[in-house]
This record gives sequence, structure tokens and C-alpha cells, in this order.
Amino acid sequence: MIIHLISGCSIGSLGWEREEPGVQNVTVKTTTFVGTTNGLRIKAWARSSNGFVNGVHFKGATMMNVKFPIIIDGNYCPNNNNCPNEASGVKISNVMYENVHGTSATRVAVKFDCSKGNPCSGIVLKDVDLKFGGQPANSSCSYAAGTASGLLQPTSCL
Repeated sequence: MIIHLISGCSIGSLGWEREEPGVQNVTVKTTTFVGTTNGLRIKAWARSSNGFVNGVHFKGATMMNVKFPIIIDGNYCPNNNNCPNEASGVKISNVMYENVHGTSATRVAVKFDCSKGNPCSGIVLKDVDLKFGGQPANSSCSYAAGTASGLLQPTSCL
């Protein structure tokens, strides 16, 4: 699958409703993203919810000038509207990113911004190679735990 000049591949929005089903056992493989805002994204509103994401496997992705190649946005609240100063209730766990490579349009190519109230767990990075301007990119983690192995650029923050 080739994704060109759109938002990217997003699981979400999750957590807008307080009572909602979860998302589980999803595999996304062999994708190419060209000039998109997001690459592999999980998005959860910063609102109370019983939603969850569990058992997601992103495998074999190529990024070409993608603004946010790998992102978990567990505190989504555009323009600070409709988010009553709550932590996201969505539980995000067991998410694997495997064999992801290419270029980022921003310095931070891997961003895990998880909820303080429901930290992300079981995040796995395996063989991730993302560059920014020909140099290694950066990673950023907030309330995220997991493991990293194999080739890793940027250096893992997990």
C-alpha cells in the first residue's frame, strides 16, 4: 500500500466517547508513506474513557519525508477544545514497530506521548532506521515503556 500526501495510517480517534469498544489484534504491513503528516499513528483523546488498543503490529514500512513517522498521541486535544483537563483513559499496550525505515520531515521521528494516567506499555521497536536531513533523527517518550532491539536510529527512548 502506498499512502501519499494525506494524514497517514491512524488507529483512532479513540476516547472521544466514555464508553467505547477497544481496538485489538491489528497488523499493518508493507506500506510506503510519501510526504504525509503521519506515518504509523495511534491517536487517543485526552478524555476519560474505557477504550483500549492492544496487540498492534506495524511491519515493513518505508517513510519518505514524513512529518511524524512513528507516533502515539495519547493526549490528543486540538486547540485545547473539548478536553476537560483530563488524562486519556485509553489503555495502549503491546504495540510493535518492526522494520521501519526512511526519512522524517522533522527532527523527532519517533514520538510516544502517552497518558500520565494510563502509560503505554509493551511498546516494541525492532529494526527502526529513520533519518532527518541525512543525520540520525531523535526520539521522544513520555509515559511509555517497552523494549528496543536490532538496528535503531534514532536511539530508543524506551
